Amino acid sequence: MEQGFQGKKVVVYGIGKSGVAAARLLIRAGARVSAVDDRPEEELGDAPAALRSLGVTLRLGTRPQGLLNSADLMVVSPGVPLALPEIRSAAASGVKVWAEVELAWHFLRGGKVVGITGTNGKSTTTALTGELLVQGGRRVFTGGNLGRPLCDAPLEAQPFEAYCVELSSFQLEGTHAMRVNGAALLNFTPDHLDRYAGLDDYGAAKARIFRNQEEGDFAVVNVEDPGAVELSRAARVPLYGFSIDDSPTRLPLAGRATRCEGGFQLRLGSDTETYRLANPALRGDHNLQNAMAAALLARLCGVSPPQAQAGLDAFAGLAHRLESVRTLHGVEWINDSKATNVDSSLVALRALPGNIWLIAGGRGKRAPYGPLVEASRGKLKGVLTIGEDATAIGAAFGSSCTVYVSGTLERAVARAYSLARPGDIVLLSPACASYDQFHNFEERGDSFKKLARSL
Repeated sequence: MEQGFQGKKVVVYGIGKSGVAAARLLIRAGARVSAVDDRPEEELGDAPAALRSLGVTLRLGTRPQGLLNSADLMVVSPGVPLALPEIRSAAASGVKVWAEVELAWHFLRGGKVVGITGTNGKSTTTALTGELLVQGGRRVFTGGNLGRPLCDAPLEAQPFEAYCVELSSFQLEGTHAMRVNGAALLNFTPDHLDRYAGLDDYGAAKARIFRNQEEGDFAVVNVEDPGAVELSRAARVPLYGFSIDDSPTRLPLAGRATRCEGGFQLRLGSDTETYRLANPALRGDHNLQNAMAAALLARLCGVSPPQAQAGLDAFAGLAHRLESVRTLHGVEWINDSKATNVDSSLVALRALPGNIWLIAGGRGKRAPYGPLVEASRGKLKGVLTIGEDATAIGAAFGSSCTVYVSGTLERAVARAYSLARPGDIVLLSPACASYDQFHNFEERGDSFKKLARSL
């Protein structure tokens, strides 16, 4: 266990899943830990009780200015903006401000760190890469922004041989020394503009994944995505590209993955490897890209081609990402609640053949909905709107298809059930965050699955 935290005064800001994990790790390291959250205790579930049992001092339901300025270190949960005045004030007074993943990295005991970022596809690619590494015989921690916080890893008795970590921009902006041995940048499109001053700030956060890479490390990038290509110029390690087609790129590539009939090919040096992609959990061009990125990461970490193919075949998919819930009376119900922005919903619409009843809406992120309208032409039978941005979504689609103002997910499911016919698809792909009506996208997706299964 890292010795440098003994007796240090540390404040954990935000006591969601990652905050609790950070506090547990810090207590084990001998730090004096306080935890703060501006939400009242009744909104925080079991977290306050869990932290009190560890001996953590809590300050809830208030903004913690004075406490922050007196700390040696502040560990910030991803949902807490670093631009908050009290955090900026503490940083200006000399308090170190770290993301939870930065804290975890200081405690990791060997093993390669594989980090995956991008606007979309992070969770699937992270889980898939983890599966390929497991098939390669490694003891693998898979988590980060996906599932388990990285601070859970050092608390296990047996060390891991690889860490496969989903890294959001919110996490990356609080990293300083964290070194990612294998970095992947899947894509880069506007998102989180409600939190960042502009697209440049969002991109700068993503590009931090390359910041501390050294000789022997590598980076994987989507060479069809102009934004990703531009950000990857910050990398100082060999670059490996992936793309649907084999069009030229101005990036100097050490290897590349491209589509072929039935799957994709990897070119690593003078060798060409062919992989089939028949797994229904990986349907659509977006999952082809995810699979190419995961295969490159795994192969560069030493997984053999047969092991990589076994991982592609075994992958079970993730909940809330184009998850087929059921087929009832010839109608397929698909849960894509993880589509919390317009680009994610575009991916879903492009992956499905047509006859779609789209349920969309929630808390918008200031991105225009016009691209959804264009991508859905000829595919939609109707749109059922929910949540805060229902009016904006309805206005965007109003001239291209029938819009049913539903308000809530329950009413949208009931209306879709009455409208859909055999051969149709009912797709929850909201293009919005869930926080207006749900705690998170998982709760929204679980609610959809429960409603669909009760029909």
